[in-house]
Amino acid sequence: MAQIGYTLMAEQCPPRQLVDDAVRAERAGFDFAVCSDHYSPWLREQGHSPYAWAVLGAAAYATERMGLMSFVTCPTRRYHPAVVAQKAATLGVLSNGRFTLGLGSGENLNEHVVGGWPHVNERHEMFAEALEIIRSLLSGDRLHYAGDFFQVPDAVLWDRPEDGVPIGVAVSGPDSCELAGLYADVMIATEPRVELVNAFESDGGMGKPKIGQVAVCYGSDEMECRRVAHEQFRWFGLGWPVMAELPDPRAFAAASRFVTEDQVSHAISCGPDAKKHVDAVTRFLDAGFTHVALVQIGGGTQAEFLDFAERELLPTLR
Repeated sequence: MAQIGYTLMAEQCPPRQLVDDAVRAERAGFDFAVCSDHYSPWLREQGHSPYAWAVLGAAAYATERMGLMSFVTCPTRRYHPAVVAQKAATLGVLSNGRFTLGLGSGENLNEHVVGGWPHVNERHEMFAEALEIIRSLLSGDRLHYAGDFFQVPDAVLWDRPEDGVPIGVAVSGPDSCELAGLYADVMIATEPRVELVNAFESDGGMGKPKIGQVAVCYGSDEMECRRVAHEQFRWFGLGWPVMAELPDPRAFAAASRFVTEDQVSHAISCGPDAKKHVDAVTRFLDAGFTHVALVQIGGGTQAEFLDFAERELLPTLR
C-alpha cells in the first residue's frame, strides 16, 4: 500500500504552527511528514521561512509514530556535509529511527546567503562529494576526506542511530538519477514522471522507495482556493533549471508575473472536491512512486485541510 505524507511547508507557516500541524497530521493518520529547508520563501506573499532543523527536532519529540524527512537539504553551501550528517544523526536518535535525510543540489534562493552560487556542473560535483562524506559518516565510519571541494581532516559521529539514517536524493534528470542510484536509499521527485522512476531503478534503485510531492489547495470555496494557489504558488511551473538560479522572492515574482490563475488551477487541484485531490496523488502512484507527500497551499488553511484529510481524503486514498 502506498504511504501518504503531509508537508510541513515552512515557507507559509511560523515554526510553532508547523510543530502543532505535525502533531495534528499524525493524529489524522498520515504515514510521514516532510519539512522544507529554505532560507527564504519563494514569494513574499508566503511570508515565512524558519530554520527547518529546529522544527524537525521539535516535531521528532512531539510525535511518536510517523516518519519525518528533510525535503530537501542542500549539503554544499549553507551547511558543510559533515555538519549535515551530524544533524541527521541527531534527528535519527531523537525520533527513534523515524528520520530520513532528504538531500538535493540546492537553489540560489537559499544558498547565496553565504556566498556565490556555483555553475550547475560544479554544483553536481560538489553534491557528489557531499554524498560520499554523509554516507560514510552516517554508516559509522571515522572519516578522513580530502576532495576538490570539501575537507574532512578527522570526523566521527558520536550520537547516531545504530542502524544509521536512510538518505534520500532529489532527482530531476539523468545525472541526478545516477547519483541517487549510487548513494540513495530513497528517490525524491516533485513531478510524476515515470522516466525518473525508471532511470533511478536502472541506476541501482530497484525496489527502493520513491517519494513524490504534490501541491493541492483544499477549501469549501473553489474560487478562493484558486486565488490563494495563484497568489502563493504561481512559481510552481517555472521548472527546475529556472528555479535553481533565481536569487530572491522578487526574482520569483518577476519570473511568474504573467502566470495566470487559470494556468495555476489547471496544474494544482483546487476546491472541495476530494476526487480532484485523489487524482493528483494517483498520477504519482501510476508513475511508480511508493510514497506521496501532500502540500496544502495556504498557511491559514492547514487545520481545515487536516480535518478533511482525516475525514475523507486519507480513507479514500487507502
